[in-house]
Amino acid sequence: MPSLSRRAPRLLLALATSATLALVSGCATDAMTSAVAPSFKVDAQWPKPLPNNWILGQVSGIATDAADHVWVLQRPGSLTEDERGAALSPPHSKCCVPAPSVLEFDAAGTLLRSWGGKGQGYDWPENEHGLYVDAKGFVWITGNGNNDGQVLKFTPDGRFVLQIGKVGPQTGSADTTRLGRAAGVEVDVDAREVYVADGYHNNRVIVFDADTGAYKRHWGAYGKPPIAVPAQPDGRRSAPPTTAQLTTFGSPVHCVRVARDGLVYVCDRLNNRVQVFHKDGRYVKEFTVEPATAGNGSVWDLVLSRDPQQRWLHMADGRNNQIMTLRRDTGAVVGTTGRPGRYAGELHWVHDLAVDSQGNLYAGEVDTGKRAQKFVRQR
Repeated sequence: MPSLSRRAPRLLLALATSATLALVSGCATDAMTSAVAPSFKVDAQWPKPLPNNWILGQVSGIATDAADHVWVLQRPGSLTEDERGAALSPPHSKCCVPAPSVLEFDAAGTLLRSWGGKGQGYDWPENEHGLYVDAKGFVWITGNGNNDGQVLKFTPDGRFVLQIGKVGPQTGSADTTRLGRAAGVEVDVDAREVYVADGYHNNRVIVFDADTGAYKRHWGAYGKPPIAVPAQPDGRRSAPPTTAQLTTFGSPVHCVRVARDGLVYVCDRLNNRVQVFHKDGRYVKEFTVEPATAGNGSVWDLVLSRDPQQRWLHMADGRNNQIMTLRRDTGAVVGTTGRPGRYAGELHWVHDLAVDSQGNLYAGEVDTGKRAQKFVRQR
């Protein structure tokens, strides 16, 4: 048998080689793990029961803030007579009373505060639609009622700060003094700009100064001037979009999201696609999702994942009642969450999404869905 002194160099080499392989293997595993698409499981206990005999209507907007609090925008006017029976005069039943339009929850689902509705100095929407909480804590709200042409900015406790646009008869995408039944809203705090997906009447993305409300720029599909399109009956199509229809944004232009790298993602809902732009409106690319979808389309809302590269887009597909996870670079679908239904974890008209710092998803449902759900990230 060789002596220990003669075996030592070979032993040290073997140990060094083993350590190197382990390090390389560990790095590969870490790299693979970070590139694995996230999966989710519903938290059926979120949110906790509301106080004051309150009930939610359609949840048209949902957002998270810097503290991982979850903000919900809901439509009190969407409740049926039996749902708001306790609010009738005289009461028709023990339950329930419409909750305020804006509600703030902590991560555990406890209600922290609520507000909303008509007030001095601003025009509350006829029909609540979009909600966003910016990095400074300001709460932004849009509406898509027949006369809604405004976006509102409030402090977290509901004090009015700014109104951009005005209510009244709808005009068109060339009008920079008002919006056209705006849908989504997002703020680029560093640039002090607010982006609006505009909307159910207009066919554009429009950008304003987030402090003053001054108009900055706007664009339509492919970065070209917006083109008006004929309104679809009940906002739906009886067949998937045609080639001719894909030359412009459909109605509604339903969401706008700004990535850390400066790319702007726009939900072209009826056309079943996401279009991507630079901040100045220059077109980059597009990808379709569930392209055979007719009705009211597949691309309702999306949020970007919170990893440093923002590898993933989480997308609300309200027509097919699913939440999809896509690769942000290619648009390839890598996972789905939920299915049509009424049980916890199932979805009906999933309309809006938010993500917190832990990667958990929050979804709001409209039509007869009328709820908010939390989906906890599993990996």
